[in-house]
Amino acid sequence: MHTQTKFRLLVVRLGAMGDILHALPAVTALRQAHPGWVIDWVVEPRWRALLVAEGSTGRTAKLNSTAPDPAQPVVDGLQLAATKDWRKAPMSRKTLHEIMSLRAGLKAGDYDTVIDLQGAVRSAVIGRMAGCQRLIGEAEPRERAARWLFTEQVETRGAHVIEQAVELVSAIAGDDLKPVAPWLPVDSAAEAWVDAILPPVDGGGSRQPAVLINPGAGWGAKRWPVERYAVVAQGLIERGMRVFVNAGPGEQGLADAIVATAGSAVAVVCTMEQLIALTRRMSLVIAGDTGPLHLACALERPVVGIYGPTDPSRNGPFGTRFRVLRSPESRRDHTRHEAPEAGLLTISPEDVLRAADELLGEEAAE
Repeated sequence: MHTQTKFRLLVVRLGAMGDILHALPAVTALRQAHPGWVIDWVVEPRWRALLVAEGSTGRTAKLNSTAPDPAQPVVDGLQLAATKDWRKAPMSRKTLHEIMSLRAGLKAGDYDTVIDLQGAVRSAVIGRMAGCQRLIGEAEPRERAARWLFTEQVETRGAHVIEQAVELVSAIAGDDLKPVAPWLPVDSAAEAWVDAILPPVDGGGSRQPAVLINPGAGWGAKRWPVERYAVVAQGLIERGMRVFVNAGPGEQGLADAIVATAGSAVAVVCTMEQLIALTRRMSLVIAGDTGPLHLACALERPVVGIYGPTDPSRNGPFGTRFRVLRSPESRRDHTRHEAPEAGLLTISPEDVLRAADELLGEEAAE
């Protein structure tokens, strides 16, 4: 028997980092428009920190207050789906147990609507597992076969994936939503960690301007050469900046190579919670088309985006001050080539430093 009193929504967006960050402006807009709704989210465990701070349970009961909880400002609860692990051992006892537990948790959620912001067959199947009569997705999803699992298909016209996500969530209740700055969790321990590495430098308590560089990328074709990042780091240091270099799992060697050349740059190995806290304090972030660039945009920090085979009009910087560097020779191509794309190699360190100077000048003027 249906006994709930609040509208209950399940968001399905499993990963990856940049994709979750692209979905957050839409779901934040929805949270602002409907603060009394219960909003749960299905996500890969490795990305939970983008939605819930460390130590938070991932489940809150909003009783008489509609104010966001800083530790989990957008979601009421998380449902964890380790689909990457499941694909490695699809018939193992552990995988089957976790899938059955997820299915039970989704059914217990008693959702009024499920929305698939991923557009993949696996995300649509997970959406179906909730047993909800209403599953909304794009009319032209990333994986076309997924559309046959949706009960409602929404035509989207926005150029950017953030705009498309807003159109999709607007269909839930017929809202006319606009992209907003997303709410990300605040982790008190991570904030204290940043306080320790970015102390005040004068009696007035002001901080030396700091720049974060991330030289990584999802695949080689969109990875600007690490030697050029090192030249940029050295140029920023000569301009009086503190330079931090962060790289994701398996890419620490890229950060180390930059620090080896630009000696006073600092390689930072940190958790997702710490990366969020660190990025909040940056005067500028420089990266390619990668999750930390989109994190900076979500936190409204200025960014220099170095783009090659991916299209910045679709998944480039959004919602902040930015400069995108991309050769007119570059064409959209998501083929996982290992060598840097030819157009990407036409971008010089001087080009990046010029863009950085413009944004840092604007930041100082504010």
